[in-house]
Amino acid sequence: MHQIDTELIKLCRKGNQVAQMQIYDKYCQAMFTVASRYLNNDEDAKDAMQEGFLKVFMNIEKYQPEGTFGAWLKRIVINQCLDVLKKRQLKFEAIEFSELKIIDDDDWNFNSTITKQEILFAIEQLNEKHKIVIKLYLIEGYDHQEISEILEIPVKTSRTQLRRGKLRLQELLKEKYNEARY
Repeated sequence: MHQIDTELIKLCRKGNQVAQMQIYDKYCQAMFTVASRYLNNDEDAKDAMQEGFLKVFMNIEKYQPEGTFGAWLKRIVINQCLDVLKKRQLKFEAIEFSELKIIDDDDWNFNSTITKQEILFAIEQLNEKHKIVIKLYLIEGYDHQEISEILEIPVKTSRTQLRRGKLRLQELLKEKYNEARY
């Protein structure tokens, strides 16, 4: 962790509002971008980001420097976004596995003609449950155990939601790719 962050965090623990503003200014754009991935409305994303910062400053004594401060902050902001989505009645149910083929979670090869923007756009077309698990896994880099803890669902449900989302994403991108070839 940067020496500057360490000093700012020490000051934040003492309730120093100038240090809090410096932390906020340093991380707010990145955290807004993270929140925007989960909440499609800019106002909701901004509110969730600011609530996340409030939680960080109220719980700064719980921060342990073994991980980066930015990663800790990001997890809190993501959890805040997920709380907003849960309030909107997003429910993850345990799923029957018999009808699913096992797919390698690490095999995310997309046709080279498809742009990152097209992939991100396709992710937005997925249903909310698939979209959230794919974003947590593919974009944020969380593993199934972490996703399970964040969403309070079984690891099997995380894997299943990821597989289903991946299959749907491949269908959407295949449609896009086929359209581009004609």
